[in-house]
Amino acid sequence: MASLRAAFRLPGLAKVATRHNNTFAASAIRAYSTKPQLIPEKREEVKQVKAEFGSKVLGETTVDMAYGGMRGIKGLIWEGSVLDAEEGIRFRGKTIPECQAVLPKAEGGDEPLPEALFWLLVTGEVPTTEQVRGLSAEWADRAALPTF
Repeated sequence: MASLRAAFRLPGLAKVATRHNNTFAASAIRAYSTKPQLIPEKREEVKQVKAEFGSKVLGETTVDMAYGGMRGIKGLIWEGSVLDAEEGIRFRGKTIPECQAVLPKAEGGDEPLPEALFWLLVTGEVPTTEQVRGLSAEWADRAALPTF
């Protein structure tokens, strides 16, 4: 883990639990977020939900549902996006057209940058153009793979 910390040079990485793959992404976003307290708040919220509802049954699953591509199966709690059969997908409560309207785009582009959508999913905040540029630069700086 020490070599990963050195390779990625993430601020605050040592303070973040490293059991999940999204640790690196969360740490990188944390450095740019206007609300760095989001991660600890969300962790506490998850602990509370698990303590109160951890043994509750979400629903029943049929073979037809499984063959239907998970349609109608409650299989994951994820606030980042919701897929509704009628409305379509929502990212942090925003429809695709709403995301297209508010997320930063490349100069001369018509669609939001991937970094902007990533930021929205991880933090729940609509990023500024400056924040998206900073994240893009950070990702470009980290594009080289370490020799190990």
